Amino acid sequence: MPRSVPLGRTLAALLLSCALVAGATACGDSDDTSGGNAASASAAASPSVSVSASAEKQRLAKTRFVANAGLAAGATYQWIVKPYRAGTFKKGAEGRRLALVKAGLAGGFAYNRLQAAARNAKGDPLLSKAVAPLTAGIESLKGLGTKLRKGEAGEGDVGAFESVIDSIKNAGKDAGAEVKDKVPSTSQLTG
Repeated sequence: MPRSVPLGRTLAALLLSCALVAGATACGDSDDTSGGNAASASAAASPSVSVSASAEKQRLAKTRFVANAGLAAGATYQWIVKPYRAGTFKKGAEGRRLALVKAGLAGGFAYNRLQAAARNAKGDPLLSKAVAPLTAGIESLKGLGTKLRKGEAGEGDVGAFESVIDSIKNAGKDAGAEVKDKVPSTSQLTG
């Protein structure tokens, strides 16, 4: 005689299955900020790759570059440059500790997004030529997030962030990929 399964168990199993399938399809490359996996999957699935696929890849490279560089610029200005100019990093300033922690997180975040932007720039020939000389400047920012968090950063360190961000913005503008500041949320900084 067949045994019936309670409705609650059936629904729980169905919901769990859907969540696992949705989670598996949502997984992707951590550098992807614009949904490029779907475009590359559809390009790979098409029977013939044409010149337009190359143009699409370049367009997505510029879009990703603009998104990543914009987030880096927004984080740098909002949580490093602005508080530094306001004097929040000075000893005895109100809110100094929180500002230093946010600046440290923003420094690491900006470095990460600038590296991603440099990788994205390689997908477009004009952008690649414009950004290639700036990779050394991006690498020079590697330890500044920690230095900011500890309160050891000075005018030159903040100036280094500003200089690299301005250079990236100018390179993007010259290559037809204008970068605008986009301030990331606090959860994006910590994630």
